[in-house]
Amino acid sequence: MDRLGHRFGDSGLLELALTHRSWCAEHPGSSSNQRLEFLGDAVLGLVVAQRLYSRFAEWSEGDLAKTRASLVDSATLAAAGRSIGLGDLLRLGRGEAASGGRDKSSILADAMEAVIGAVYLDGGVGAADRAVGRLLGTRIDAAARAPGHADFKTRLQELAARLGFDPPVYEVAASGPAHDTSFEAMVRAGAARGIGRGSTKKDAEQRAAQIAHAALRTQAQS
Repeated sequence: MDRLGHRFGDSGLLELALTHRSWCAEHPGSSSNQRLEFLGDAVLGLVVAQRLYSRFAEWSEGDLAKTRASLVDSATLAAAGRSIGLGDLLRLGRGEAASGGRDKSSILADAMEAVIGAVYLDGGVGAADRAVGRLLGTRIDAAARAPGHADFKTRLQELAARLGFDPPVYEVAASGPAHDTSFEAMVRAGAARGIGRGSTKKDAEQRAAQIAHAALRTQAQS
């Protein structure tokens, strides 16, 4: 399937992945994509988890879990299916097709999982990873910019609490004229320290917290 960047060696796997149970009801003896959907759900979860784990070393388990859930939910998968025109390829029963089944989110999401399962069986985990990257790569990029992930002050406070330290302490100094003030923030959390500069107090504190967060994680792992 060129839209996924994968050319199937076994075209029967792709055909099976695109076969909805409504088609099977009208074509006795044929098989639906439900078993492939089951497999694809597991493969998708693994591939997305591995990509997030490798890319965002500073994220907590909670950040990783929440982001993975948002990337593999039905709405996201249905949107990914629409982006590659998956609905046009589905084998649907006449009734389901007539009632708009080619654009139903539930059908598209299930078929998307089935296709990923088929890619895995046809080409292995590497092929599945490449397909997921093509489908969800921009959404993973967007997840990195989502509210909360860039809030290093909160993450530093949570990490300090998990390690049994007191809440981080910030010191901020301003310099320059009123129309062009700059700020320097210093934060201490346990034995870690961070210094950050910015055009606003908030920016300086966030940058200081990011440095201290990385230092505290390194200390905790050593």
